[in-house]
Amino acid sequence: ILLTVILLLICTCAYIRSLAPSLLDKNKTGLLGIFWKCARIGERKSPYVAVCCVVMAFSILFVQ
Repeated sequence: ILLTVILLLICTCAYIRSLAPSLLDKNKTGLLGIFWKCARIGERKSPYVAVCCVVMAFSILFVQ
C-alpha cells in the first residue's frame, strides 16, 4: 500500500507541475517542498517510475 501511495504522489505531482509549474516551484522548501521533490523525481526518473507503476498494476491485478 505504501508503494501505491508513493507512486501516485510522484505521478500526480509531476502531472500538476506539467500543467502549472509555478504552483509547485514556489514551494521548494518546507513541508510543501515534498511535493516539489516528488515532481522532480517524476520528471527525472520517469522510466523507473513507469516500470514501478507497471509492476504495481500487475501485482494488484494478478497477485492479490
